Amino acid sequence: MLRTITVGLDGSPESRAAAEWAAREAGLRDLPLKLLHIWEPVPEPMAQAPLLGAETQQHWSERIPREAAEGIGLRHPGVEVIREQTAGHPGDVLAEAAKSAELLVLGSRGLSGIGGFMVGSVGLSAVAHAERPVVLVRALEVAADEHEPDPAGVPSAATPFRPVVLGLDVEHPDETLIGFAFDAALRRATSLRVVYGWNPPPYYAYGTPANPALHEALALSAAEAVAEVLRPWRTKFPDVEVAEESRYGSAAVHVVDASRNASLVVVGRRIRRSPFGAHIGHVTHAVLHHATAPVAVVPHA
Repeated sequence: MLRTITVGLDGSPESRAAAEWAAREAGLRDLPLKLLHIWEPVPEPMAQAPLLGAETQQHWSERIPREAAEGIGLRHPGVEVIREQTAGHPGDVLAEAAKSAELLVLGSRGLSGIGGFMVGSVGLSAVAHAERPVVLVRALEVAADEHEPDPAGVPSAATPFRPVVLGLDVEHPDETLIGFAFDAALRRATSLRVVYGWNPPPYYAYGTPANPALHEALALSAAEAVAEVLRPWRTKFPDVEVAEESRYGSAAVHVVDASRNASLVVVGRRIRRSPFGAHIGHVTHAVLHHATAPVAVVPHA
């Protein structure tokens, strides 16, 4: 079955920004765009209230995706748009919808209007349980934000894309995650910036006096580990320019810092079958809340 770029739509500014991002991505991938509108059933006593009757609920459940589809059709004429409405708990519905999607795209409120995310419980639930990539898009994200400024310094969607940023774990590299990032860079005809944050092992870090030579050796070892992981991918994607960054300190901090000049940030999430424990790693969780570019979370084994 042909997969879609599926976006959760509720009429909010963040979901409209997500729909626009999803339409652009559908164009890059030559895939249909599915606008998924979810409404939670209203308890029976409230459903009988004059302003919340069945007719009112049906009106809004039909109007939101219809108007969004009409607007996207005008702005992205080459993209096939599919509308779907369903009732249920949004987190459960989105996780189920992701199974037949190439990507699931969701909106999140931006912090301070310009930077970072405020990821709600529905978004976190979808990220934690979907087994396909999930992309989070800020409320005020526009196409020009993902491109380099023009020669006059003015934001423009006509200039080349900014780099794609990949947060890499060299100890547990995953082909699905790395392949997604390289493919995203290739489709955007841009470079891939690979960021790896490293720290000395505990037995080096504690009780050991400052040793510049040791620090330099550890830094060199980390850089070589990144190069070794990426070597076959450079061969597989010869048209993608790769910048490798092995930096001392918190991986989350370095990835968030790199997001300020990125078109897309790509991080991973290990799939957990157990219902207990965290389903989003601490690095990915931090990046989701603080990155300033759209964030793709790629689940992997």
